[in-house]
Amino acid sequence: MKDLHNNIEVTSLLHAIAVATTQTITDIDLSGCNSAELVIDAGVDGGGVGLDSSNKIVFTLKHSDDGTTYAAVEDKDMLGVSDITSGTILTIDGTDEDDTVYHFGYIGGKRYLELAGTVTGTISIPFSISLVKGHLQDSPVI
Repeated sequence: MKDLHNNIEVTSLLHAIAVATTQTITDIDLSGCNSAELVIDAGVDGGGVGLDSSNKIVFTLKHSDDGTTYAAVEDKDMLGVSDITSGTILTIDGTDEDDTVYHFGYIGGKRYLELAGTVTGTISIPFSISLVKGHLQDSPVI
Protein backbone atom coordinates (compact mmCIF):
# COMPACT_ATOMS: atom_id res chain seq x y z
CA MET A 1 0.00 0.00 0.00
CA LYS A 2 1.31 3.47 -0.88
CA ASP A 3 1.42 6.43 1.53
CA LEU A 4 -1.25 9.03 0.74
CA HIS A 5 -1.41 10.42 4.29
CA ASN A 6 1.98 12.15 4.19
CA ASN A 7 1.50 13.45 0.66
CA ILE A 8 -1.69 15.50 0.92
CA GLU A 9 -2.92 18.44 2.93
CA VAL A 10 -6.62 18.72 3.83
CA THR A 11 -8.15 22.09 4.69
CA SER A 12 -11.72 22.72 5.82
CA LEU A 13 -13.25 25.55 3.79
CA LEU A 14 -16.66 25.32 5.46
CA HIS A 15 -17.21 23.34 8.65
CA ALA A 16 -20.46 21.37 8.77
CA ILE A 17 -23.28 23.90 8.93
CA ALA A 18 -26.90 24.01 7.77
CA VAL A 19 -26.80 26.35 4.80
CA ALA A 20 -29.89 28.46 4.16
CA THR A 21 -28.24 31.54 2.64
CA THR A 22 -25.57 32.19 0.03
CA GLN A 23 -22.03 31.34 1.16
CA THR A 24 -18.84 32.60 -0.53
CA ILE A 25 -15.37 31.30 0.28
CA THR A 26 -12.68 33.59 -1.09
CA ASP A 27 -8.89 33.50 -1.44
CA ILE A 28 -8.51 29.72 -1.37
CA ASP A 29 -4.74 29.58 -1.73
CA LEU A 30 -3.29 26.69 -3.73
CA SER A 31 0.36 27.65 -3.26
CA GLY A 32 2.67 24.76 -2.55
CA CYS A 33 0.64 22.14 -4.40
CA ASN A 34 0.33 20.91 -7.95
CA SER A 35 -3.12 19.32 -7.68
CA ALA A 36 -6.33 20.13 -5.83
CA GLU A 37 -9.66 18.42 -5.17
CA LEU A 38 -12.75 20.19 -3.83
CA VAL A 39 -15.00 17.98 -1.70
CA ILE A 40 -18.59 19.11 -1.08
CA ASP A 41 -20.43 16.90 1.42
CA ALA A 42 -24.17 17.64 1.23
CA GLY A 43 -26.56 16.36 3.86
CA VAL A 44 -30.33 15.96 3.65
CA ASP A 45 -32.42 19.07 2.96
CA GLY A 46 -34.44 20.02 6.01
CA GLY A 47 -36.02 23.14 4.56
CA GLY A 48 -39.47 21.59 4.47
CA VAL A 49 -40.27 22.96 1.02
CA GLY A 50 -38.33 20.41 -1.01
CA LEU A 51 -35.59 20.86 -3.54
CA ASP A 52 -36.66 21.90 -7.02
CA SER A 53 -35.89 24.54 -9.65
CA SER A 54 -37.16 27.27 -7.28
CA ASN A 55 -35.46 25.96 -4.12
CA LYS A 56 -31.85 25.10 -4.82
CA ILE A 57 -28.17 25.84 -4.30
CA VAL A 58 -25.80 26.49 -7.20
CA PHE A 59 -22.04 26.23 -6.69
CA THR A 60 -19.82 28.36 -8.90
CA LEU A 61 -16.04 28.36 -8.97
CA LYS A 62 -13.72 31.16 -10.07
CA HIS A 63 -9.92 31.28 -10.23
CA SER A 64 -7.26 33.97 -10.14
CA ASP A 65 -3.52 34.47 -10.44
CA ASP A 66 -3.45 37.37 -7.97
CA GLY A 67 -6.38 36.85 -5.57
CA THR A 68 -7.99 40.05 -6.83
CA THR A 69 -9.19 39.52 -10.39
CA TYR A 70 -11.27 36.33 -10.65
CA ALA A 71 -12.69 34.63 -13.75
CA ALA A 72 -15.11 31.71 -13.99
CA VAL A 73 -13.56 28.27 -14.46
CA GLU A 74 -14.21 26.45 -17.72
CA ASP A 75 -14.46 22.76 -18.67
CA LYS A 76 -10.70 22.62 -19.38
CA ASP A 77 -9.98 23.71 -15.78
CA MET A 78 -11.92 20.94 -14.06
CA LEU A 79 -12.18 17.18 -13.66
CA GLY A 80 -15.42 15.47 -12.66
CA VAL A 81 -17.71 18.05 -14.20
CA SER A 82 -18.54 19.05 -17.76
CA ASP A 83 -20.66 21.62 -19.54
CA ILE A 84 -19.63 24.38 -17.15
CA THR A 85 -21.60 27.57 -17.74
CA SER A 86 -20.47 30.76 -15.99
CA GLY A 87 -18.34 28.71 -13.58
CA THR A 88 -21.21 26.51 -12.36
CA ILE A 89 -19.75 23.20 -11.17
CA LEU A 90 -22.76 21.85 -9.23
CA THR A 91 -26.49 22.50 -8.89
CA ILE A 92 -28.49 20.75 -6.18
CA ASP A 93 -32.14 21.14 -7.07
CA GLY A 94 -33.69 17.71 -6.49
CA THR A 95 -34.14 15.34 -3.58
CA ASP A 96 -32.02 12.75 -5.37
CA GLU A 97 -29.08 15.20 -5.31
CA ASP A 98 -28.78 15.92 -1.57
CA ASP A 99 -27.26 13.43 0.92
CA THR A 100 -24.27 12.99 -1.42
CA VAL A 101 -20.53 13.64 -1.43
CA TYR A 102 -19.34 15.46 -4.56
CA HIS A 103 -15.72 15.97 -5.54
CA PHE A 104 -14.13 17.95 -8.34
CA GLY A 105 -10.52 18.19 -9.47
CA TYR A 106 -9.10 21.60 -10.26
CA ILE A 107 -6.41 21.62 -12.97
CA GLY A 108 -6.64 25.26 -14.08
CA GLY A 109 -3.20 26.27 -12.88
CA LYS A 110 -4.13 29.49 -11.07
CA ARG A 111 -3.06 30.15 -7.47
CA TYR A 112 -6.40 31.24 -5.95
CA LEU A 113 -9.96 29.91 -6.03
CA GLU A 114 -13.28 31.41 -5.00
CA LEU A 115 -16.25 29.11 -4.36
CA ALA A 116 -19.77 30.46 -4.00
CA GLY A 117 -22.90 28.53 -3.07
CA THR A 118 -25.84 30.67 -4.18
CA VAL A 119 -29.16 29.80 -2.54
CA THR A 120 -32.44 30.42 -4.33
CA GLY A 121 -35.72 29.94 -2.47
CA THR A 122 -35.89 27.99 0.78
CA ILE A 123 -33.36 25.29 1.62
CA SER A 124 -31.62 24.08 4.75
CA ILE A 125 -28.94 21.58 3.82
CA PRO A 126 -26.01 20.76 6.07
CA PHE A 127 -22.77 21.11 4.12
CA SER A 128 -19.10 20.75 4.77
CA ILE A 129 -16.57 21.73 2.14
CA SER A 130 -12.93 20.66 2.13
CA LEU A 131 -9.93 21.19 -0.09
CA VAL A 132 -7.44 18.38 -0.62
CA LYS A 133 -4.06 19.61 -1.86
CA GLY A 134 -1.86 17.01 -3.52
CA HIS A 135 1.47 16.71 -5.30
CA LEU A 136 2.95 18.97 -2.65
CA GLN A 137 6.14 20.79 -3.41
CA ASP A 138 7.32 20.42 0.20
CA SER A 139 6.32 16.84 1.01
CA PRO A 140 5.94 14.92 3.13
CA VAL A 141 3.41 16.82 5.22
CA ILE A 142 3.89 16.23 8.93
